[in-house]
Amino acid sequence: MKKTKIIVVAAATGAIAGLLVYAFRKCRSHRMLKQVAAEGYETAHEVLFPHTGSLGNKTHYGPVLPHHG
Repeated sequence: MKKTKIIVVAAATGAIAGLLVYAFRKCRSHRMLKQVAAEGYETAHEVLFPHTGSLGNKTHYGPVLPHHG
């Protein structure tokens, strides 16, 4: 194969991979937003889908009760 054919095939493969990643992210985002809409406006998006990778160990969702002890 000529060098130009290899470059064209590589560019086409990269474009297809990019479109697949875009479609996957859009589908996942749509699914999340649909669930948030079904829950209603009372439930925050961060409560349903928290970013657990950046949260500390002491993060707590819900009411905080005072500690007597």
